[in-house]
Amino acid sequence: MKALIIDDEAPARAALRAMLRMQPAVELVGEADTLDRGAQRLGTPDYDVVFLDVQLRGGTGFDLVPFVRPEARIIFITASDQHALRAFEVNALDYLTKPIRPERLENALRRLSGVASASPIPAPAAPAMTPADFVYLRIGNGTSRFVALADLALVVSNENYSEAHLADGTRLLVRRTMKAWEESLPPTHFVRVHRTAIVNLARYRGSDRQSYETTLLHVEGVAEPVRASFRYLDELRARLAAIGREL
Repeated sequence: MKALIIDDEAPARAALRAMLRMQPAVELVGEADTLDRGAQRLGTPDYDVVFLDVQLRGGTGFDLVPFVRPEARIIFITASDQHALRAFEVNALDYLTKPIRPERLENALRRLSGVASASPIPAPAAPAMTPADFVYLRIGNGTSRFVALADLALVVSNENYSEAHLADGTRLLVRRTMKAWEESLPPTHFVRVHRTAIVNLARYRGSDRQSYETTLLHVEGVAEPVRASFRYLDELRARLAAIGREL
């Protein structure tokens, strides 16, 4: 397993470097200490996992996530950023907190390699998401990013993929099925309105009844109205009423 370290603290890099050298299955192939050097190093194809510090001078490790090659895994490193910890936990992403403990590092590496531990440290939990959380998305072009659920206006089915429509008009082709979306999004604010569409009710801006079978929903950030099927209207009406809105 070939590893990179991206961390702007020299003592932290040295400590992690020493621990990785004690792992016979890991080869450290490079390090970086700035955002620019990190982005440059991530552009090479010679690594399988990157240990990525969240808090970097001039930005964050999240800014580097799109540069990580699609086949590589990320183990985030963080100190006391509770917002980051929450993002990792609700997306079931692996992370290490500083100061890194050798046994915690070993367990993370075992999970990456698929080797069971005799006395494993539990993997990060994946509690239910809330509207204030961030979702980690693997984009169809091979990159990935965090998106605030509050900015997610609409999800539309696209075969085994889906399109995430953000409130600013951005569209992202995402490697996630509608079933996976429905199981992870908070039901208080996200509701399926059609077999091909899930709407963020916080971005709902009104509706037009077209016929007995069809109602068109107006969603902030989405240019075209979203079709809501008759079979979903009762659930939609109930969900809207629960947050003080009407269909």
